[in-house]
Amino acid sequence: MLSNFLLPEMVVRENGAGPELEIQGASTLLLTLGITRIVEQESLQVSIWGSRDGNDWGAYPITVFPQKFYCGTYSLLVDLSGKTGIRFLRAQWDVNRWSRADATPLFGFYLSVQEANVPATVGAFA
Repeated sequence: MLSNFLLPEMVVRENGAGPELEIQGASTLLLTLGITRIVEQESLQVSIWGSRDGNDWGAYPITVFPQKFYCGTYSLLVDLSGKTGIRFLRAQWDVNRWSRADATPLFGFYLSVQEANVPATVGAFA
């Protein structure tokens, strides 16, 4: 079972991308974004990208966390069953600050990924 950090806890001040992580055939993933440090009047948006070979990341992300403005823990369930051939994931982040004072953003965050055990009958009623 896959359970790892896509991004270990870090502090960032600018947009960036993390390293790739091989997911080895996982079909449903639980992504958990933890924001541990933030200042007022700024936003963080994290997107998840997939690749078959670790080089070509395509034109669009697999999923995107909604823009975040506060510390907290946020989770997304991602179904990869319709995205055949994806063997690698990586996260990209965009930071923004609109304060009149220091215009440099500051975020502390991490992103974990684990394989989710979701029954095939989720949403079905017996």
